[in-house]
Amino acid sequence: MNLTTIRTRFAPSPTGYLHLGGARTALYSWAYAKHHSQNGAFILRIEDTDVERSTPAAVQAILDGMQWLGLSADEGPFYQMQHMPRYRSVIAQMLADGTAYHCFSSAAEVEAMRETARAKGEKPRYDGTWRPAKGKVLPKPPVGVQPVVRFKNPADGVVSWNDIVKGTITIANAELDDFIIARALTDDAAAAGEQVGVPTYNFCVVVDDWDMKITHVIRGDDHVNNTPRQINVLQALGATLPQYGHLPMILGPDGEKLSKRHGAVSVMQYDALGYLPQALLNYLARLGWSHGDTELLSMDQLVSWFDGSNLSKSAAQWDPKKLNWVNAQYIKQAPLKQLLDWLLLHRAMQATPQLEAAISLMRERAETLVQLADLVTVFTARPIVSEELKAQHLLPNAALLVSFSAALTALAVWDKESIADAIQLTLKQAAIKMPQLAIPVRVAVFGTTQTPGVDSMLTILGKSETLNRLNNAL
Repeated sequence: MNLTTIRTRFAPSPTGYLHLGGARTALYSWAYAKHHSQNGAFILRIEDTDVERSTPAAVQAILDGMQWLGLSADEGPFYQMQHMPRYRSVIAQMLADGTAYHCFSSAAEVEAMRETARAKGEKPRYDGTWRPAKGKVLPKPPVGVQPVVRFKNPADGVVSWNDIVKGTITIANAELDDFIIARALTDDAAAAGEQVGVPTYNFCVVVDDWDMKITHVIRGDDHVNNTPRQINVLQALGATLPQYGHLPMILGPDGEKLSKRHGAVSVMQYDALGYLPQALLNYLARLGWSHGDTELLSMDQLVSWFDGSNLSKSAAQWDPKKLNWVNAQYIKQAPLKQLLDWLLLHRAMQATPQLEAAISLMRERAETLVQLADLVTVFTARPIVSEELKAQHLLPNAALLVSFSAALTALAVWDKESIADAIQLTLKQAAIKMPQLAIPVRVAVFGTTQTPGVDSMLTILGKSETLNRLNNAL
């Protein structure tokens, strides 16, 4: 295959939000296309043929999630419901060619066929009642019944493909039945002159991949059972087959299927929870793929290295602690404006030099932007000191705090160096060590026993507010 014509796609169904597994699939498909950047293309396709469950809100949630992650498509988004004439045209041609046929069996009749097969210990399947065959006399079509259209799956042989992730997979055609590629016409559609009902997911996918010249399909391994069916349809159409790669699922920390209780929520929820998109992408990239021992990587590095190798055959395990560690590293390195913008948007804080200085100081201690927001509020809101902390740290040190307040009041210049001098003066006068002063000051001014350096904290807070808090605490 010419590696300068790589075309991948991400094709979510808009029946819910963009979840973590979908985001990882999108990331890998995007990175693989970008790795082959000469003529590589990443296509976004919205598979909205499930009319009852697909909603505009879900479509927007997917688009918002992709935009937040920065996974921009080279083509699309395309919507399957806008391609119905094309799908129906292909089905009509298949009916004419004999690779598809009308089936009048009702859902109840098909279920009875399956029950009969189960009773015999066989694979439950449609029994081919309406499948044309040489010399076979088909039943008379029932009056008033609109048929479905079924694909005439090969009766023997095997379907085999070299999976990018799992290696060679082979499935016997005898394991596959003649699946439905178009639903029965509704009365309204029939009255409108339609000849074929709404095509099904497995068929629309095939036509889209064919029309869009998709060369590589990277998706979850819950689609493995769909792949032989789709390959057979592509071969019946005389289409070139893409390469398939099926990613193992993501498990929760307990080894069970990832669920909402593990954090399987919309990727946009991770924005609200204070995760940077580049951190989530970094974590997802390593959740089923590796490049040596590299833990932190830029998207440019991912694109450079992601050639389809080193994809894990085993299920990945979601680790919230590891995600928090990755996010913390990105918070330390992120442009100040990115952190500031999040606080302005999500916490409605005011952009001030004090807030920017507070972010710069406190970012080293935050695993999420929610934590960062909580940390910087000590500068914007006066603390409520617990009675326990007052009794332990303030009452026994009242005279010391008065002395320190006096030393600060005497400062003509309010900067880190001057405050450090006032601290040293107070320590010398009281003949004590730094922790004996720093902890009571932290409690009095910030309501906690632990902060970055006192001189840095007080510099940001400002002289007036520092003295007010010290005096109010006494």
